[in-house]
Amino acid sequence: MFRLAILVVLSAVARLVFGAPYTPSGGLGTNSTPPALALYQEYIELDLFHYGLAKFSVDEFEAAGLGAEDRYLIQFMAEQEVGHSTLISNMLGPDSAPKQCNYTYPFESVRDFVDFCQKLTRFGESGVYGFLEHLDSRPSATLLLESITTEARQQMIFRQFEGLFPMPMWFVPGITQSMAWTLLAPYISSCPENNTHLEWQNFPALTITNNPNASTLTNESTPAITHNRTTPLTSPGQTVNLTWEDPGKKVGPDNSYCTTTSAGEGKYVAWISQLNTTYTDLTVIGNNSGSTTQPGGQIFGDNTFSTINGTVFIMITDDNPYVTPFNLTMLNQHIVAGPAMYQSG
Repeated sequence: MFRLAILVVLSAVARLVFGAPYTPSGGLGTNSTPPALALYQEYIELDLFHYGLAKFSVDEFEAAGLGAEDRYLIQFMAEQEVGHSTLISNMLGPDSAPKQCNYTYPFESVRDFVDFCQKLTRFGESGVYGFLEHLDSRPSATLLLESITTEARQQMIFRQFEGLFPMPMWFVPGITQSMAWTLLAPYISSCPENNTHLEWQNFPALTITNNPNASTLTNESTPAITHNRTTPLTSPGQTVNLTWEDPGKKVGPDNSYCTTTSAGEGKYVAWISQLNTTYTDLTVIGNNSGSTTQPGGQIFGDNTFSTINGTVFIMITDDNPYVTPFNLTMLNQHIVAGPAMYQSG
């Protein structure tokens, strides 16, 4: 039965004739959905979890409050990624499935390793949510759903390891595949020569220069099932400082991709969080630098729950179109730079 199901999935996924720039053909609604990007994501998670366990000593993990059983949980997460990457490789087939790459990571301490893991698994999870309902192949959507629900648990566990509140949201947002690829590509240094070339867009990078560092700010919060923080990492109304790159930078494996944008002058900052895409005005301060203000608001009005919380995706846009979680791809054409990940809680 499973063999037959995989054949059905393969027949649907095999329709990978690429059309317009950054838009592979196929997909339901506004998105197109070859799942090769999901395999790139599973591979980096597999490597990352092993790398962190090998890089840091037992004493370093113990000093960060992570004992032997915690380290084994990270090891088991790596084993989960073996299963996930095997599943997607089987879906794509031996001639189309990319192989594992080489990676560069931005951390030098256990706490920063944990912080990077909770951010990487956040955009990995949200990246799959963004395309899952657009898949032509409903059998493959079902299989991917059963893997991404595991990754959601991984993301929450890394928040607990970091001393953060485990799930400070009512809903987890999806993002487009070009947004996910923009966040992932800078950490891939090289890939096998014949690896699948992804057609997704790489937007210019956006940096939040005063982004709250949860690893530092929660240094006194040891790993735990939960911490009900009385002092939030951020609050509505505070200034968020931004810098961004021009398009045309080589990024990704072997610098084989190039950042592009079809947008005009940046005017807004889009905040993708929970069910909403909220816009705030961008104040341009200098050449490729500016600021905005963290928005407030609650999901369903007063006395419900804050719209902005957890790890939020923000980007500079040239317009403020109304988009929904299903047609979020319509925002791609308006992105000047980003997304970046804002650690609001």
